Amino acid sequence: MKAIIIYGSNYGTARRYAEELSKKTDIPATSYDKADIPKDCEVIVYLGGLYAGGVKGLKETLPAICKTEYKKFVIVTVGLADVEDAENINNIRNALQNQLSAEVYEKAEIYHLRGGIDYSKLSFLHKTMMKLLYTKAKNLPEDKKNAEVRAMIETYGKQVDFVDFKKLDVIEQSLSR
Repeated sequence: MKAIIIYGSNYGTARRYAEELSKKTDIPATSYDKADIPKDCEVIVYLGGLYAGGVKGLKETLPAICKTEYKKFVIVTVGLADVEDAENINNIRNALQNQLSAEVYEKAEIYHLRGGIDYSKLSFLHKTMMKLLYTKAKNLPEDKKNAEVRAMIETYGKQVDFVDFKKLDVIEQSLSR
């Protein structure tokens, strides 16, 4: 069975998850901008960091994925928001539906993992965007601050790492079926 793990990562957490999943499954992992997806690839796993409402690199990779004969397409989002919170999951899935056709979305297995952030490593543009988001979030009335907003306020300017490789177990089990 031909399989590939593709990742889109700016600051490394999606890459770390992809590399660990690769070790666990013996499926090669590569960055989306270097991926050469064989037409006869049966299993495609895409791990992507969440940035500005989208999954890093997914839009650019979808045309190549759709040209394959895949039988299983697994999408794994990696973000700062708590993936145990139903509202966060709903927001992520709504954003995914905007990136994918209805057919691809319905066929895909979708998982969500928690990543991290290190403000000292952000690009100037990303620092500026986060500052704007933080200022807006901080000024929201308390009753308008959901779990995602509160988490962003709590972690602003800090280095946090929520990566948990044990969360890959369910994905690994799915790939072995």
